[in-house]
Amino acid sequence: MNLLRRFVLVGTIATLVDVAVLVLLRQRLGWPVPAADAAAVATATACSWLLHGWLTWPDDPSQRFYHSARPYLATATAALLVDVAVLSALAAIGDPRTWWGLVVVKLPALAAAFVVRSANYRRVMVEVVRDDQRRPRPRPEPPGTHRLSVVVPAYREADRIPDTVGTIRSELAAVVADGGLEVVVVDDGSDDGTAAAAEAAGADRVVVLERNSGKGAAVRAGVMVADGRTVAFIDADLAYSPSQLARFLERIEDGWDVAVGSRQHTDTLTVVRAGRLREVGGRVVNVLTGLVLLGRYRDTQCGLKAMRSDAARLVFSHCTVDRFAFDVEVFHLVERYRLSLVEVPVTVVNSSRSTVRIVQDSWRLLTDLFRIRRNARVGRYELAGGVDRLPPVA
Repeated sequence: MNLLRRFVLVGTIATLVDVAVLVLLRQRLGWPVPAADAAAVATATACSWLLHGWLTWPDDPSQRFYHSARPYLATATAALLVDVAVLSALAAIGDPRTWWGLVVVKLPALAAAFVVRSANYRRVMVEVVRDDQRRPRPRPEPPGTHRLSVVVPAYREADRIPDTVGTIRSELAAVVADGGLEVVVVDDGSDDGTAAAAEAAGADRVVVLERNSGKGAAVRAGVMVADGRTVAFIDADLAYSPSQLARFLERIEDGWDVAVGSRQHTDTLTVVRAGRLREVGGRVVNVLTGLVLLGRYRDTQCGLKAMRSDAARLVFSHCTVDRFAFDVEVFHLVERYRLSLVEVPVTVVNSSRSTVRIVQDSWRLLTDLFRIRRNARVGRYELAGGVDRLPPVA
């Protein structure tokens, strides 16, 4: 049974219990409306707690509060008070004498309590997710023969991929000398010789996708073949200088599972600003991600991110989005799999050449956001019995 069906089933059962106990206590035993409703809501809350603990998927970040008694109880108490207040007021006005009349005035009370629960659960979920993410968690060293792998997704970049590979190697020379650097170029179905140019430039691995599939697909393909203990990815236009990856590498080696660049960080420096339309589009994207993400991230679309290798494979092996919204799916999976995350300030030099198309990509983003929500509801991101989880915190 998928998550949506479980949620609907438990909600339906709890509502029926609420209404049934209210009718029994009020109509059969003659309890006052406030007392009968309080007892009914409390009974339904206990029923919901037990059923969610049994049926609800524990790995879903949006359901973790069901396993934490204090926030669940606080939220349930607030909903109970609202339910009792609304029902008592409506019962005083309408004075229902029959069981069905009582049920009719109970409906608005149920709706008001639902709004209160939803708002409070969202707040609690955000706090739970941020608590998972806000500090590093030292784990055993991740697998890999190189200290760092840099994945470069490339589409029709034959003219500048040689400079890109060379710049990565020169700016990360310290990593080359201390632990090893691997450069992985993924040719996303180019028709201009990008792959051959990358090989000639000395890329350690060149992955070729048969057709143009999108940045998300290219990054995923590169991550899955990378052999570094830390895996990072950067855009081929080098809008972020590769030297900055040293800071990301340090964060991962300090115990963070994921390090993401943030153009909105207070310490970020923008050398050349993007066009006004792209800036507005980026801010709209960050607002829309609230449909999917619980954490309050300053920037989900920054093209500079790094992960420990096992975290990267865990996340990208479950990714399904190939294009613009793949970053959002990555953040969602980081939340879902309870990985620690740190935001890192970056220096930005925006490229004059871009494959982003504001209108078309915005529409694709919106459809992909709903796709991510649907995947979460039907269990697409569920882990297989814990086999693919990260090693425990040391």
